[in-house]
Order: sequence, then C-alpha cells, then structure tokens
Amino acid sequence: MNAAPTASAPPPVLRRLVPPLAALTAVAVPSVYVAAVDPNAPGHYPDCPFLAATGWWCPGCGGLRCVHALAHGDLTGALHDNAVAVLLFGVLAVLWLRWGWAALTGGAPPRLVVGARRWALIALLVLVFAVVRNLPVGAGLAPPLV
Repeated sequence: MNAAPTASAPPPVLRRLVPPLAALTAVAVPSVYVAAVDPNAPGHYPDCPFLAATGWWCPGCGGLRCVHALAHGDLTGALHDNAVAVLLFGVLAVLWLRWGWAALTGGAPPRLVVGARRWALIALLVLVFAVVRNLPVGAGLAPPLV
C-alpha cells in the first residue's frame, strides 16, 4: 500500500534542492559580507599568519580581496589579487550548477573523483603559484600590500 503524501510534506523536487541551496547560502552569506566590508581597508580582517611570519605571500593571500573584486564585477582585479582563487571559484560554480541541475531534474548528483596523481598535480601547481607570486617576475600575481 502506498500512503498518500500529506499536505505538509514538501514535494520531492524541493527536498532535493535543499542541499544545493543550503550550500549556496553558506557561501553567499560570507561573500556578501566581504563584498560590503572592503578587505583593502586595513583593520577589518586579520593578517595572514604566513605572510606575517615570512614576508611571503601564501597561495591564499589576496583571497578576500579576490572575492571583494568579483562581487563588484572586477575580474581583472580579482585575477591580480589571487588567480588560483578565481580558478577555484569557477570550478566550484560549475560543480554547484551540475549539482543543482541534478537535484532539479532528479538525476544522480555528480561525483567528483580526484585520484592521487591529480591531487599531486594540483598541489604542485599551487606550490608553483606560491613561489612565482613571490618572485620579481610574478609580482603581478601578488595582491597589493595594505
């Protein structure tokens, strides 16, 4: 026997959309804050401990400035602040769209399989980015000092 759905139960499509929409909200709320509170103005955010200890930009340095620039439509500024973060945000956006589409259509959520070789390649690329942005030749990849 099949029980009829109650009036208070959300339709299946709404239930499937809850996780992607919750993830979007979890990203959007802090992004709106960073868009409103400029990280280029000193005193709003803590300093990077790696930068403070070594004087070198870490791979994440400029990430908040990157989010701020993207929120204001400044892709060039975002790439200058942290090109790796822009790439990561693009990949995450595509993955979220695939997840949302699967939830909307009732398909299986996409699986992200990254093997050990790909993780090693990603780590190597991030390390190269971190080194190059600290060299005079890579000064364009380093965010401005505040």
